[in-house]
Amino acid sequence: MDEPIYYVCKYTPIELLSGFGLRAERLDPAPVSFECADGCAHPNLCGYGKAILEETLGRGIRRLLLVDCCDVCRRVYDVLLARGGMDFLLLLSLPHQNGPAERALLAGELRRLQAALERLTGDNVDRQEVSRAWRKAAKAQEQVEGGPYIALTGAHGGALLLCLLCQRAALPVRDLTCTGIRTLPGPEEETADFLTAYAAALLGQERPCMRMQFRPPTETAGAVGVVCHTVKFCDYYGFEYRALKARKEPLLKIETDCTPQSGGQLRTRIEAFMEMLGEGERKMDPKSDRGQYVAGVDSGSSSTDAVILNRRGEIVGSAILPTGAGAAAGAEKALEAALRNAGLTADQLGAVVTTGYGREAIGGQRSVTEITCHAKGAHHLAPEARTVIDIGGQDSKVIRLDENGQVINFVMNDKCAAGTGRFLEMMARTMELSLDEMSELGLRWQRDMQISSMCTVFAESEVVSLIAANTASSDIVHGLNESVAAKTVSLVRRAGGEPAYVMTGGVARNRGVVQAIEKKLSAAVRVPEEAQLCGALGAALIALEGI
Repeated sequence: MDEPIYYVCKYTPIELLSGFGLRAERLDPAPVSFECADGCAHPNLCGYGKAILEETLGRGIRRLLLVDCCDVCRRVYDVLLARGGMDFLLLLSLPHQNGPAERALLAGELRRLQAALERLTGDNVDRQEVSRAWRKAAKAQEQVEGGPYIALTGAHGGALLLCLLCQRAALPVRDLTCTGIRTLPGPEEETADFLTAYAAALLGQERPCMRMQFRPPTETAGAVGVVCHTVKFCDYYGFEYRALKARKEPLLKIETDCTPQSGGQLRTRIEAFMEMLGEGERKMDPKSDRGQYVAGVDSGSSSTDAVILNRRGEIVGSAILPTGAGAAAGAEKALEAALRNAGLTADQLGAVVTTGYGREAIGGQRSVTEITCHAKGAHHLAPEARTVIDIGGQDSKVIRLDENGQVINFVMNDKCAAGTGRFLEMMARTMELSLDEMSELGLRWQRDMQISSMCTVFAESEVVSLIAANTASSDIVHGLNESVAAKTVSLVRRAGGEPAYVMTGGVARNRGVVQAIEKKLSAAVRVPEEAQLCGALGAALIALEGI
């Protein structure tokens, strides 16, 4: 079979291709890296544009039909045109409006495409076949199911994100992104100016993309929750997110670069959102009728924590151990240590719930995200808490709670080590300090010090330079604490945080960081004694509720 003509935009006139017996195939790029794209395009080209280039060049695609639905598609076209070697490469101009002049403009572009396809195939268009394909496309949209659903909106998310959502959501997921559902109105009757009627149908889609000036806010009526996907450097869908946020619907913002990188963090966000919507709740079968205790295990990047509770919800045993090379082995050792601490055996456990990034790699009757578990544990330790700040080994989280301890919003910093426990560990190593020494030293500062909060590599270079300049170590540590606090408080503001504040995770033991956060918030931050065990405690409490 001849190579298909690939396309990316839902405004692509794929029905016209049918009139030439050509097969259209949507390009759904999800490259592992941008090795090819980075060698031929500007580094600030958005991830979607790079993904299209990477897929086209990496797979040796020789036929591509683009629509300038956004500037990046024009840049992709420019790069591919300059490189040459394509059998068919065409860029169609798409008007921003849907008036008579715009329909005439697009009809002219369709005539240009028709002429190009005639040259490619050596045949004339089969108008009846175009009409059949048009009617078939319009009829397919009439079968969209009703009922509650999860809405995926915003910029192109692709099959990778859509599949992940479908796997984690109990409800149907509707792809309302710019490359999602194609709602083409059917032809009313044959007209002499067929291409103008077809152009009107393309421009008259029920769900126009954000680029269109006449576009209303994304309609999500009936949606239980909304996931808004944005691509870095894509301004259009930043505006989309702002409009959605104003509606006060359950909303999760996800930003990717169209690669499968950071898949673990992406799954955590999606699963936590589903748990927030109540889709993650289920009962567990107890291991044994004799099980009078439950366990929670939190497998993090730095440490693995375990908590044992009795039926009254009291902690009877706990352990905090380094995670080590394997999540499963680390979890087993932590649980064994907690059982020894409690004077119990594994047979006396009625249920075990796991959490943390290693939760799916370790044994347990149920795995729950650390968002839900930290919320549960923090509410148990401090029922007055409305904002939970958790600075973990590889990410930071801010979780908003209602008066019942239910999650109503959360934000995460999971793309960069800056502002996390790993950041402090690296800086402590650079300064040849232990974390405990660093915590104490940061309280004895004399001079304010500004250190980069944007990048761990830059911050480390600054620290090395300050050490070489004989800057007091206490002042350097204070600058690092201020850097972590700045990143953390920005997350608090994004989440709409409000008192009472509670801090969990291992960094909560660093009093200098806590004080810096309190100063920037102008509010007290409570640090429970069991702060580092909070995730495991929440998991154990969920285990207790489930049996």
